[in-house]
Amino acid sequence: MRQKRVKPRFWRKSNMKTISMLTLCLAIIAGCKSSGPEEQPAGSEQTLKTIKVEKVVKQRIADPVVRAGEVQFAPYDVIAKMGGEVQQVLKKRGDLVQEGDVIMTLDSSDAKFQRDKAAMAVENAQNAITQAKVQAQKEVEKSKAELRSAIQKSEQSVVELTRSYNKARNDLDVGQATKIQVSQAESQLNNARRDLEQLKQQQQQIPQPTVSTKDLELSLREAQMSLQEAEKAVAALDVKAPVSGILTEMPVEARMSLQPGAKIGLIQKLSPTVIKAQLTEDQTKLVNAKSQLSFTVQGASQIFKGKVSYLSKVIDPETKSYELDVESAINDMTTMKPGMKVQLQLTDEQDQMALVVPTYSIVKEGEDSSAFVLTGDTVEKRKLQLGRLNDPFQEVLGGVAEGELVITSNPAQLKDKEKVNPGLIEGKP
Repeated sequence: MRQKRVKPRFWRKSNMKTISMLTLCLAIIAGCKSSGPEEQPAGSEQTLKTIKVEKVVKQRIADPVVRAGEVQFAPYDVIAKMGGEVQQVLKKRGDLVQEGDVIMTLDSSDAKFQRDKAAMAVENAQNAITQAKVQAQKEVEKSKAELRSAIQKSEQSVVELTRSYNKARNDLDVGQATKIQVSQAESQLNNARRDLEQLKQQQQQIPQPTVSTKDLELSLREAQMSLQEAEKAVAALDVKAPVSGILTEMPVEARMSLQPGAKIGLIQKLSPTVIKAQLTEDQTKLVNAKSQLSFTVQGASQIFKGKVSYLSKVIDPETKSYELDVESAINDMTTMKPGMKVQLQLTDEQDQMALVVPTYSIVKEGEDSSAFVLTGDTVEKRKLQLGRLNDPFQEVLGGVAEGELVITSNPAQLKDKEKVNPGLIEGKP
């Protein structure tokens, strides 16, 4: 009789359930491994990156660049052009004078003597020319009178000879004269008539009076020039202010003797007021193309304008800087005084407006800088030219245009021409 087989315990129904669960887990793990990127079936859609963007805009990148300057009034020396004794002092130190004001007067008998002498020489030369012209006129009038007298005599002679000729012809008719006598009378009459005609022609051709005054006129011009110089010398006895301003020096008193060319005072010219400053090379570049600058004065809320009158092209070897001169029309001593410090604005608000991008949108690769710009659904890598930094923004001088969108989220992980899902873009306006 066949013996019945007995099954092992592990084949019991309670253990079969455990084995099934292990088999299912292994299948799931195998399925996960086979679904990696290397084994992704062809044609399946790749996951696109989520990005954030910001617009390239213009905004203020920094405060205006300022530089301290010093107010300086242009000094002008007051010079006594003539020598002499100080007769009267009309202005004192600290007075406000206008150009042309008489500051002091000098007394010089020599200058006045030379002026009178030159005036006399001019008068003598003028009289000599006048006399020469009068003498020439007299000679012409004398010639005219002589011709008039000769014409009268010739006309009388013609009348008498005409009578003689007529009588000779009558005598010839009655036999009291010969033909020769008649011919002689006619010849005398014709000669007299020709002489009369010549005299009348000479009368019409008498020239206007002429006289050679070349030498006399030359003498007159020399005398006039000497008189002008002498009058200038006398006028210089009144020492006048060369410019308008403050008389800051005046060491002269009455009855002092001065030599020609002596300095008798100093005037600080009020307008234009000069503001001087020393600039670095970089600051010089900011001012190079400007014709005027703004500046502020301590104690005044107003912003003033000044003309750039001078900017050195060569660095000063002693100060290691470039000199800048700015002229201002301010002539109010209460507003600006010599030695006062002012703040020159080398740039204005417009100069501080710049095209900027967020600093975290810039990708650094060695010395090069770039950013990714969104064009449609693609990012484009652009090389940037950077300017000033004012965190969190950086000025861009080239590479992107105003209004373009730059990627601000993990730009270093992007590639040129990489596509993004527009529907996943955050921050796009």
